[in-house]
Amino acid sequence: MATCDECGAYENLPYQCHRCGQTFCADHRLPENHDCPGIGDWDDPSGVFESGFDDSLSDESRPSRSGSMTDRLRARVDRATSTGGLLGYFRGNLTFLFLGLMWTTFLLQVLIGGFLGQELSRSLFVLRPEHLEYVWTWVTAVFAHGNFTHIALNSIVLYFFGPPVEGRIGSKRFAALFLGAGVLAGLAQIGMGFLVGPVGPGVVGASGAIMAIMGVLTVLNPKLRVYLYFFIPMPLWLLTIGFAVVSVFLGLGGVAGGIAHWAHLAGLLVGLAYGKHVKDEMRAPTRLQFGGPGGPGGPGGPGGPGRRR
Repeated sequence: MATCDECGAYENLPYQCHRCGQTFCADHRLPENHDCPGIGDWDDPSGVFESGFDDSLSDESRPSRSGSMTDRLRARVDRATSTGGLLGYFRGNLTFLFLGLMWTTFLLQVLIGGFLGQELSRSLFVLRPEHLEYVWTWVTAVFAHGNFTHIALNSIVLYFFGPPVEGRIGSKRFAALFLGAGVLAGLAQIGMGFLVGPVGPGVVGASGAIMAIMGVLTVLNPKLRVYLYFFIPMPLWLLTIGFAVVSVFLGLGGVAGGIAHWAHLAGLLVGLAYGKHVKDEMRAPTRLQFGGPGGPGGPGGPGGPGRRR
């Protein structure tokens, strides 16, 4: 059983489109019924029936008929990015790609800090108020984390909340939400530090982006049951309100316990606003399970000790 990527219905015998790689029910299995990104190439027999069995027989092996090598390379890249080729693998799997980037970045933090110095590591991965001109840290800080506990907690929450939201809003929107909210959350923490103090030495972590995901899910299905710390059941709306209140209360007191509460709140507000925007377009998931839809709820709440978000 799987969930249709078009309408969200559960299908006992799902169909997988070989052009875009997504899964569909019987009503949406045809390319024209799910707006397949590869449908524009279906008038090209080499694009539909190409098997790679004997490349020597394809037109691409004859430059005089196929155009320049640059044109052929561009055509291959276009197929890969638009019709489920190599890059098409990440469609529907961006949650796990972001998880991989988080752990890769954390490993680089440890290696660079240990062998090349902490100052270089901070210049590469920490969003610092005294160096806002290091614009790369606006993004790298989203994937960087303060310590193992910090990244482990954020990874668990992203693992549970990410797939159902990505499945409803699509991978492109999910990527824009995650990265956009993560950047805005970090900048909001720095900005509020200047306004209400203290500024703090810097911000790292994906919690702002994860709170945005949680905000979208709250709007789509506020009664979704989640389990805070794995064993305290509550509706998602209550968990969301609780985080908002705590973020405002503790944020007014600065970065209490090293946690960037303004970043949490900013990410949540971005998610709530975006969830409101897409509410009428998307079907909300009805439940969560370990690794995807269909089972009991997951944990609720990013964050942890250290100066991070």
